[in-house]
Amino acid sequence: METRLLRSFVVLAEEQHFGRAAARLHVAQPALSQQLKSLEQQVGARLLDRSTRRVELTDAGRLLRERALQLLADLDRTTADLALVAAGRAGRVRIGFVGTATYALLPSVARRVREELPGVELELRGELLAPALLDAVAADDLDLAVLRPSGPPPAGLVVEELRREPLVVALPTGHRLAGRDAVALADLAGEVLVAHPSGRRSMLQPLVLDACRAAGVEPEVIEVGETGTLVALVAAGLGFGLVPDAVRALRLDGVVYRPLGGDPVQVPLALAHRLDPAPAVRRVAAVISAATAP
Repeated sequence: METRLLRSFVVLAEEQHFGRAAARLHVAQPALSQQLKSLEQQVGARLLDRSTRRVELTDAGRLLRERALQLLADLDRTTADLALVAAGRAGRVRIGFVGTATYALLPSVARRVREELPGVELELRGELLAPALLDAVAADDLDLAVLRPSGPPPAGLVVEELRREPLVVALPTGHRLAGRDAVALADLAGEVLVAHPSGRRSMLQPLVLDACRAAGVEPEVIEVGETGTLVALVAAGLGFGLVPDAVRALRLDGVVYRPLGGDPVQVPLALAHRLDPAPAVRRVAAVISAATAP
């Protein structure tokens, strides 16, 4: 059943007059009569009783008018929704965040997408490690990943740097250096470092250890899988942490954050996605870029 015929029938049912209906539809009256005849043949029932003065709906016509209004409204909504999807203003976008970006950036991104792209549904996952995030994007389990990059991106992925952040020192509030405005890494020699895992499980630990070695420090390391756990162990007095500045957003009793003395050690924050992302993914990526602009 053609949509065009249904729309013509609805107008004719509203006007109950062939001349007025034909004028609304911008067609000749004989053409409208032919459309009605074709529709009646398709449904196998008379839809209108016609006289020289008026047109009345039959029982079948009243039923078809009711169903046609519902069908056409659904079709119009679907067409509008598809246009939003094509424009990137509707759809579902899955985003993963590395632990050190979870606490400051995830709430900001969620808020800005809700304000700027209300038709986009977000699925947000935080406290993930960078290698796992890259694997998830490559496997189409995530659309976007905010992470700390290290080395060239895997085949089929694009990793774009968003900004660079300085490392800061996380110390227990009772630590001997907690009262300083800035802390030199050399002053932490002999102390335990609480850090993200080594090897491919984390891309931040190599950067942290390189910074320590550059200062002549070779710390004993306690490895943890989540940034929240790292800061909690610092609060418990088990060691110090070197974390990106964004982790300051994670405020726990028993922890203070201090800048590093001397030249700042910068770590990158980046956005990963597959080649040729969907329109909604591109729009959300633009929101993330704006939210992380230096």
